[in-house]
Amino acid sequence: MPAIIYLDNSATTAALPQVVTAMNRMLTVDYGNPSSLHNMGLAAEKVIVAARRQVAAPIGARPAEIYFTSGGTEATNWALWGLARARRRQGRHIITTAIEHPATLAACRFLQTEGYEVTILPVNSRGIVEPDELAKALRPDTILVSVMSVNNELGSLQPIKEIARLVRSKSEAALHVDHVQGYGKIALNCRELDIDLMSLSAHKIHGPKGCGALYIKKGLRLEPLLLGGGQENGQRSGTENTPAIAGFGVAAGQAVLDFAERNSKMRAIKLELAARLLEAIPGTLINGPTPEEGAPHILNVSFPGVRAEVLVHMLAERGIYVSTGSACHSRQREASHVLKAIKLEPQRLESAIRISLGVFNTATEIDPTVAALQECVAELRNL
Repeated sequence: MPAIIYLDNSATTAALPQVVTAMNRMLTVDYGNPSSLHNMGLAAEKVIVAARRQVAAPIGARPAEIYFTSGGTEATNWALWGLARARRRQGRHIITTAIEHPATLAACRFLQTEGYEVTILPVNSRGIVEPDELAKALRPDTILVSVMSVNNELGSLQPIKEIARLVRSKSEAALHVDHVQGYGKIALNCRELDIDLMSLSAHKIHGPKGCGALYIKKGLRLEPLLLGGGQENGQRSGTENTPAIAGFGVAAGQAVLDFAERNSKMRAIKLELAARLLEAIPGTLINGPTPEEGAPHILNVSFPGVRAEVLVHMLAERGIYVSTGSACHSRQREASHVLKAIKLEPQRLESAIRISLGVFNTATEIDPTVAALQECVAELRNL
């Protein structure tokens, strides 16, 4: 097998060594139930307390406002369902965007079956919501606005500061931000912007899969999704996944320490890779935001005349791993709803791949990646 060049970090990331060490300790040494009163239970509880503080720090939250979940999907589902049900007597209107993660869009479709009305805002060709569209959509009965900070396929950055200002000045709605792709990649302070709810995920920042968190602003009431033993301050019952929570805490702590360095490095690799591809492969097109204005780690690029699925498999045979879009629906045959929302023409849409970077990528991977793409695209176009 060739050496692996992993460029699918928006799907998932490899765990940091420190994360593995922390998780191993929780599985083999401090494996007590945090609800137990003896020393082993207290040791496990102490780790959760520390992790809550570490996860809260990158977004400026209070530790008590962080509730651990099984991942970003549960956090987002809980934010939408829990808020909608808690406020169903105040209104039944929800606003989101056309390029949200399936966790948001599917939850909204479900709420529609319960009598809620959902307005889906369009985006421009760069995958960005125009604040004027939100201002027009806000109504007296709007109870929730849900917007992602960084799009998982395009890397487009939403104007969260302006969105938060509009929500506060023109409505009584709560604001939920899906920060799964932005956490650890862009600076976003939930208290400074007065954000009510924020979804987070561990495995996008080199932590473990199966662990996430929901930030719930102090004083905001949600209906819980899970009932039982009353863990997570009675909001999310079930014995805590202490190994994953410990790993999440370590990953979040490392993201704070390395924030400037790791994101500067990823952006430099992304910009160089984009420039090299445009130069080396005729007809290459960048989708969504320009490489300079998008998130530091995501590049969406099309090679018209090539089918993306075939290109992904050819690259994998060479040890280079990219994707056609969100891992949550990459096995479905239907075209990406995100790329359709920015109105890409068919050839461009069908040939789009996503390259996404992480902590372990280096500039030395640019040359072999460009060479492999040049070879594969030429071969497929000749066919």
